Amino acid sequence: MLLALLVTAMGMQAQINTDQVVNIGRNALYFEDYILAIQYFNQAIKAKPFLAEPYFYRSVAKISLEDYRGAEQDAGLAIERNPFIVDAYQVRGVSRQNLGNFKGAVEDYDAGLELMPEDKNLLINRAICQSALKNYDEAQQTFDRLLSLDRRNDRAYIGLAQMNLARKDTAAALENLNRGIALSKKNASAYVMRAEIETRSQRDFERALADMDSAILLEPRHAGYFINRAYMKYNLDDYFGAMADYDYAISLDPASQEAHFNRGLLRAEVGDNNKAISDFNFVLQNNPSNFMALYNRALLHMRTRQFREAVNDFTAILKKYPNFEAGYMARGEAKRRMGDNKGSEADMEKAMSIFRRNKTHVSDFNPVEIEQTAAIKKAEQRAIEGNDEPETAEEIMNRFNTLLTVNENDPVKSEYANRQRGHIQNDNIEVEPMPMFALSYYDKDNKLNGKTHYIREIGDINDSRLLPAVLTLVSGEVQLDEEIIQRHFADIEYYNSLLTSAKPRSVDYFARGLDYLLVKNPEAAVSDADAAIALSPGFTLAYILRADAHYVQYRMAQARQGMLDGPAGAPDAKTEAMLHQRQEMAYLDMVKADLDQVIKLSPKNVYAHFNKGNIYMLQGDLTSAISCYNTAIELKPDLAEAYYNRGLMYLRMGNKTLGVADLSKAGELGVLPSYNVLKRMNR
Repeated sequence: MLLALLVTAMGMQAQINTDQVVNIGRNALYFEDYILAIQYFNQAIKAKPFLAEPYFYRSVAKISLEDYRGAEQDAGLAIERNPFIVDAYQVRGVSRQNLGNFKGAVEDYDAGLELMPEDKNLLINRAICQSALKNYDEAQQTFDRLLSLDRRNDRAYIGLAQMNLARKDTAAALENLNRGIALSKKNASAYVMRAEIETRSQRDFERALADMDSAILLEPRHAGYFINRAYMKYNLDDYFGAMADYDYAISLDPASQEAHFNRGLLRAEVGDNNKAISDFNFVLQNNPSNFMALYNRALLHMRTRQFREAVNDFTAILKKYPNFEAGYMARGEAKRRMGDNKGSEADMEKAMSIFRRNKTHVSDFNPVEIEQTAAIKKAEQRAIEGNDEPETAEEIMNRFNTLLTVNENDPVKSEYANRQRGHIQNDNIEVEPMPMFALSYYDKDNKLNGKTHYIREIGDINDSRLLPAVLTLVSGEVQLDEEIIQRHFADIEYYNSLLTSAKPRSVDYFARGLDYLLVKNPEAAVSDADAAIALSPGFTLAYILRADAHYVQYRMAQARQGMLDGPAGAPDAKTEAMLHQRQEMAYLDMVKADLDQVIKLSPKNVYAHFNKGNIYMLQGDLTSAISCYNTAIELKPDLAEAYYNRGLMYLRMGNKTLGVADLSKAGELGVLPSYNVLKRMNR
């Protein structure tokens, strides 16, 4: 009887704790602490995976972070557990809508409307999706139903305007927008759409500018609005105002290729040639296939007498358009100015042969018009119908690679200064993989999930109390202050004395080696690890220490190479670079050999598999890296770092579906940069 009472009491306590955790998570949602909220809902799900509420609230947090895959999955899990949560259908529908799955979204909105037939949000979202599917009659019926419930619903009129634009009925769209704006002057999208019509159909830049001003007042942090307004100012001959808007757009979104490209065009027009080239350089670094940026840069290189660069640009242009007569002539002129008369004559002859073949004396082939027409058509199609074409693997790889170059220089910060709070997906940060796990006496506190990293061998050596401090595993480097560094030098002196006066023990070599490594003397650390292994060949931690030391040697070699790099054409520069590269690869091979030995001694050492994946990644073997991360995740399904790195590898290989799924899981487990990458990959 007493046992039964205890069990009942424990069950009640668990229920109370779960409710409390969910409530705290909901409070975090209210204050926009989405990352923190997810961690609380994780706890509730772990304790009671059969509850629907934690999955639903976690889906709300994820959709707020623009993790649409994760939100869709969690909302689905909530619906499986309780099919009567209307908002769960809404969240899943919105997620699917943002992912371009309009058919699936309509199914969710239909299911929600069966439970709540007069829900206005469900109705308008369904109408927009039906319009995207070109089911215009069904969309019209849904809009009519919504307006019968609420004649003053401004969003309905704006949705109708979008549908009419898709049907190329500009007059009806403009009428809808006017009615919507008359009902509510707080919808920035309505002003932007009306400005688009005024610009393209009516060429009324004055009214379009006024509408863009209104949109910017409502959403002053939207970089795209400033780019649009700059275009209108340009057409009104306000070059100074247009330049100011492009500058401000770039301050809001430093990665914006559109802002850099348009500013480059404007700079070229006003004669600021070198700065224009700088803008086109930025565009081409992030998108090498941007033909218009390449063409404009080629002309600017000619204008600024940078003939070698002009030759390179025109060569790339002619590779895409081999029948471009004027391109051969321009390249020929650049070669002549460089003193390459033979190459110049060959290009001029090539141009003349094309003229003779076409029986003309004037170039009538204009690749710029071809590119402009294709770009405008594609932009209009996307503006009306959304991203209707799935990205190719090459496009995904190119876009992911551009993320690696974005610096954190956005002057407009979110309301929360804490990087663990609010819409962290809006931060511009460098995209880097999660670092190697290494032995250390100094842990990093993960305030989000409180997880520590542990292996049996560390527990055993800590229990033996043979080390001067508690050993741990840490991801990344911990910066040590001067006092701690001096303490490690003192420990090294102690072990020097001990190892010369007493019988050497492998643990003493190990301890001194770790001290050496912490004070950045990896060569001495390798030597001590060798000695420890010689005395105890089965000493797993000694192999980990040696792997850590070889990895530090690799990083130091990289740093030295960066400092010693001379001019690309200097004598022996290629030979020196090759030797350095071989040395770096040798260090990585040594790290991998030690990790293999760790895995041989301890096959379930999850961190050895993770670290080995990182080594393969550095060697460019992405398939093997993914295989190692797979093993790490099998051994430890909550290893967030492995999901994150595997997701990056998938994106680098062009597999967006698997990459996004992994980043979503990593974010769920507390890896903050995941949401930033997800947002930037969804642009």
